[in-house]
Amino acid sequence: MTTPHALNTDQARTRLHELIVLDVRTPGEYATGHLPAALNIPLDHLDRALPDIRHAAQRGDILLVCASGARSENACHTLAAHGITTATLAGGTGAWTADGHTLHRPEKARRTAWSMERQVRLTAGTVVLTGLALGRLRPAFRLASAGIAGGLAFSALTNTCGMAAVLAKLPHNRPHQGDLEATLAALRNH
Repeated sequence: MTTPHALNTDQARTRLHELIVLDVRTPGEYATGHLPAALNIPLDHLDRALPDIRHAAQRGDILLVCASGARSENACHTLAAHGITTATLAGGTGAWTADGHTLHRPEKARRTAWSMERQVRLTAGTVVLTGLALGRLRPAFRLASAGIAGGLAFSALTNTCGMAAVLAKLPHNRPHQGDLEATLAALRNH
């Protein structure tokens, strides 16, 4: 592969026409806006898509994209473990838009979904507040708040997020039947 492990937004923009862009966010996040010509393969579906990604990597360089760069970096490591070399977009779609580049927004996009980061913040905040409120009745409920605090610290140290992995399995974050198959077919024909 001729691309480095991470491309900044300007490097990606100038090479966009020659890159195979895979967006590893949830389908809901992808529908809110993605890089032009990006195909959506959610992070938790990479294993299923491995043969098609491997085949695509033989035809061109692959750029992985997510909201901030963390999930796409994890996807790079996962694919590297299977012998597939890829690059990630440094800073993700957040950096892309911050640098003045536009995102493609499908006209028939499903409802606007929250980013995974926002979903995690809402869930973590709700559990902490509930644990503190119920802790007034029974101190043991405060353990839920402590558990979330520990999980957030672990998440920061390891650059992973268990809560995001759980939330990604909710129906509104899952691809609709046939969406992934259509994406894999498009990847095969890319």
